[in-house]
Amino acid sequence: MLVKDFVQSIITGNVGRSRRLLPNEILDLKVAFMSTETVAAVADADNKRKLALEVDVQTVGPCRRHVRVKIAEAEIQEARKQCVKEFGTSAAVPGFRVGKVPAGLIERRFNKEISDRIREKLLIESLEQLGEDKSIEPIDEPQFDVASLQIPDTGDFEYEFDVEVRPEFEIPAYSGLSIKRPVHTVTESEIEKRIRDYQIERATERVVDRPVAAGDYARVTLEFRHADNKLSTVSNQRVVVRPSLKLRDGEITGFDQLLIGAKAGDILTTSLVVTPEAENVELRGETIQVNVTVVNVVEFDLKSVDEIAEEFALESAEEVRNEVRKTLERQVTYRQRQETRRQVLEQMTASADWELPESLVRRQVENALRREMLEMQQAGFSFDEIRARENELRQKSLTTTRQALKEHFVLDRVATKESIEVEPYEIDAEIGLMAYQQMETPRKLRARLQKNGMIENLEAQIRERKAVDHILAHATFEDIPMEISETETSFALPYSVAGTSVAGTIEDSQEEDSEE
Repeated sequence: MLVKDFVQSIITGNVGRSRRLLPNEILDLKVAFMSTETVAAVADADNKRKLALEVDVQTVGPCRRHVRVKIAEAEIQEARKQCVKEFGTSAAVPGFRVGKVPAGLIERRFNKEISDRIREKLLIESLEQLGEDKSIEPIDEPQFDVASLQIPDTGDFEYEFDVEVRPEFEIPAYSGLSIKRPVHTVTESEIEKRIRDYQIERATERVVDRPVAAGDYARVTLEFRHADNKLSTVSNQRVVVRPSLKLRDGEITGFDQLLIGAKAGDILTTSLVVTPEAENVELRGETIQVNVTVVNVVEFDLKSVDEIAEEFALESAEEVRNEVRKTLERQVTYRQRQETRRQVLEQMTASADWELPESLVRRQVENALRREMLEMQQAGFSFDEIRARENELRQKSLTTTRQALKEHFVLDRVATKESIEVEPYEIDAEIGLMAYQQMETPRKLRARLQKNGMIENLEAQIRERKAVDHILAHATFEDIPMEISETETSFALPYSVAGTSVAGTIEDSQEEDSEE
C-alpha cells in the first residue's frame, strides 16, 4: 500500500483516495523540491531492480513506528552515473556542444542539481521498496524532514522517520451474530408534526407582545462569563423554549423554567458546567455564568401545505404527506440501522483492547462528526435535529471518536476481506437523495461536499455500511418495538461557551448556501 501512496503524494501532494485510509486524511510528504518530470519518470519506470537497503522498523507507541533506512554507497554511485548521463544530454556549457560535455565537468558544474536529483530518485525508489517489503500502512503524514537530507560524497545514505500505522488485530468472527432489530410504523401524528416543521422552516416570523410560554419560539442573547471575565456573546438567536438548551460544550438545564413568564428586555441568570472533553482544555469542568437576555417572543405566519407542495414541485398536499411519510420511514430505517450497527460493532469490538494514539483521535473528531451528520442528512432529519445530535456528540467527542475509529478499522478489515468496494453510481445516488431532501441541485451539493472534503467521508461511509449489511445478511434477528420519543426536551445552538467555531458542520453548509 505504501508504494502507491508515497509516489502519488510526491507527484500530486494529495493522497488518501487510493487506499483504505481514514476518511478525509491526506498523506503528503511535502517534497516540493522534486520536479514532476523526474518523479513521473521514476514512478512509471518498469522492471526496476531492487536497491540494496537496510531497513529497521521499531514500534515506539500505539500504532506508531520508527523507520530507519540505509541505502548502500554503491547505489548512490549508480544513481550518480545515471543522473550525470541525464544532465549530459541537455546541459549547455560554454565551449561544448550539447551532449558532448565531459562527464567530469558536468558533475562539477551541476553538483548541487545532481545531488538533488539523486536524492529524489533514491527516496522514491526506496520508499516504494519499503512499502513492498515491510507492508507499512500509514494513516497519517509521516514526520519526515526531507529538506534536511543530504547525499554524502562517500558512504551510505541514511534517513529515518516516524509514522502512525493501522493497528494490528485479528478480525472477530462475524457470521451468525444474534441481533435485536427495532421496528416501527410511522404514525399520522408524526407526519403532521414533520409537516409543521417544514412550515415553520419556511415561515415568516413576527414579534408578539406577551410573556414567554413553554414551547414558544423566542429570540435571546446569551453572554458567557467565567471568574468575572466575559468569554463570548451569542446575539439574537432564535430558540425553542424547552427544558434543555444544548451548546457544543455544555448544556443549560431548566432552560424553559428560566424563561417562562419573562418579557422582552428581561435579563435572566443561570449557569452551566463545561463538558470534560471540551475543545477549550482550561475550561473543562468549570462552572460558567450565563446571562440570558430575552429579545422578543415570535410567532409564525405559516405557509399552507399546498404552498409547501409547490416549493417541493409536488402536485398536491397529499403528495406532501406521502413524501413526508417516506422521509420518516427513512429515519426509521436510519435508527434501525444505527441500532443494529451498534450491536454488531459492540460484539465485534468487545475484544478491541488495542490503543490508539491520542493525537490521531483528536484529529479525527471532526471526521467522525461529519460522517454522522452526513448519515442524518441522507435520512432526511431536519437541521435542528442534526444540530442537536452534533452538540451531543461534541460534548463527549474524544470518547465517541475513539470508539468510532476502532469501528472503522474493524469494518475496513471486513470490507477488505469480503472485497467490498463503492461504485461511482452509489455515491451519485446518495448525493441525489440528499440534494432532493435539501431542495437543491445534486451539482451544487456535490461541489459543497468536495469543498468541505466530505466526498471521501461519504465514500468510506457507504463502504462501511455495505460491510455492516454483509454481516447482517448472515445474522439472526429478533424484532422488538422501536423506542420513539414523542416529547422534545431540548434545543441546540451551534456555539460553544468560549466562542470557538468549527468548520465543516451543518451550519457551515447553510452559510455557504446563503452566500451563493
